Amino acid sequence: MKVKYFAWVRERIGRPRNGRAAAECSHRSRLIGWLSARDESYAYAFEKPRVIRAAIDHTHVKPETAIAGASEIAFFPPMTGG
Repeated sequence: MKVKYFAWVRERIGRPRNGRAAAECSHRSRLIGWLSARDESYAYAFEKPRVIRAAIDHTHVKPETAIAGASEIAFFPPMTGG
C-alpha cells in the first residue's frame, strides 16, 4: 500500500509519501510502529501516535481499523476549522 503524509507529519519526515509499507502491518498502530523504527525523522513525526489521524483509501478511519488490503493510507495531524 502507498503511504502518504500531510501537514507537519510530512514536514517532520521530509517527504510527502513512501512507495510501499510492510505487508505485516495489518493495523494502523503496527504501521506507525514500523515507520517509527525506520529512522529518527519518522520517530519524531509519530512520537505522539494518538494525535495522528488516518484515512484509508480516502476515508477517515478510527485508530483500530484494519488496514490490510488497502491501496493507500494517509497520515495527518488533527485539523481545526475556521
